Amino acid sequence: MANRIVVLGGGTGGTLVANRLRRRLGRAEAEIVVVDEDDRHVYQPGLLFVPFGLAHVDDLVRPRHAQLHTGVDLVERAVESVDLAAREVRLAGGTVLAYDVLVVATGAVLQPEETDGLTGPGWMERVFTFYDPAGAAALADAIAAFERGRIVVSVVDMPIKCPVAPLEFCFLADWYLRRRKIRDAVDLVFVTPLDGAFTKPVCNHELSGLLREKGVEVVTEFSTGTVDGPGGRLVSYDGREVAFDLAVVVPLHGGAKYVERSPGLGDELGFVTVDEHTLQSRSHPEVFAIGDAAGIPTSKAGSVAHFAGEVLVENVVHVLAGAEPTASFDGHTNCFIESGFDKALLIDFNYETEPLRGHFPSVVGLPLLRESRLNHLGKLAFEWLYWHVLLPGHDIPGVGAAMPERGKSFPERGRARERVR
Repeated sequence: MANRIVVLGGGTGGTLVANRLRRRLGRAEAEIVVVDEDDRHVYQPGLLFVPFGLAHVDDLVRPRHAQLHTGVDLVERAVESVDLAAREVRLAGGTVLAYDVLVVATGAVLQPEETDGLTGPGWMERVFTFYDPAGAAALADAIAAFERGRIVVSVVDMPIKCPVAPLEFCFLADWYLRRRKIRDAVDLVFVTPLDGAFTKPVCNHELSGLLREKGVEVVTEFSTGTVDGPGGRLVSYDGREVAFDLAVVVPLHGGAKYVERSPGLGDELGFVTVDEHTLQSRSHPEVFAIGDAAGIPTSKAGSVAHFAGEVLVENVVHVLAGAEPTASFDGHTNCFIESGFDKALLIDFNYETEPLRGHFPSVVGLPLLRESRLNHLGKLAFEWLYWHVLLPGHDIPGVGAAMPERGKSFPERGRARERVR
């Protein structure tokens, strides 16, 4: 009898893992079932462009079932809970799915209701988010009608999906307002709970410099406790206030609700606790997690799911064969950062190595930590790669799961060479 692999979530991580497993394992070896509550797969990186008229929501959504290989079944039901002891997934309506291997890939979920006032008066009128399709579309109308005043981009708390996206929004807003010739009439403010623009020090230095160049005010260590839509105020837990005429808020993120209803599956935020290298649960070896759902110390970005997918599939195959996992994920993350005016930066890093200067994926390639039109074209080309390479579970030629070291400038190695001389 074939083993049953149940994949919870038909987003980036769940789709590419299911497809990679289907290509790796024959139907006699494994039955593969993907569970999601709807049949709408959203290309989330494209939502950033919607408020500026550079993309339309309808073009970013495709059917989930059409992205899955033949031989992968899609069940359209919400997940109620996971019974780890019984190895069963309980779905809405009473359906129960037994599994031999479980892959959790239900991503990170927006929780705007957790912030006082965020979804109250003013929501979708002068307070928006571009992190979901409806919010991005509504924000497009609001920004098109905006003539003067104060636009505040606020991150409520970390972690969030695509940590660079709020910064990209600031850069694109600067470009958009200059194109409309009203930039001098608009103040742009970036509000973050962090002590800098980004979590990685080297990258933070570069991005903070860009924000200064573009005239974006940065308010750090601001933990938003209340959003006063009618009064146009963000209020932090320590009593500080930031005024706005238009607020673009990145809400609190957490894991899927069913994780909280499944004892032993996740942490206090609802993210699934797994080993950061094998992506396997330490207490239940038949359970794995990938993408934004995984509680591992790396960015919640689509590239992480792609790189981790290769490792996870290898380890699932080993577990099904009764062996220990051997493949190891190094936290490889790769992000394009759109900076406006047809330019972008590219960063590439992992658990141990910060974003460095150089080129990707080797000595010759895209420039790292530097604005260029080539990176902008790479950002645009990524959408085609997403639908035709990443989701189908193919490898990108010349780009493996591990972070490449060739082409990067490692400062400590440079100093070592100098000492040898």
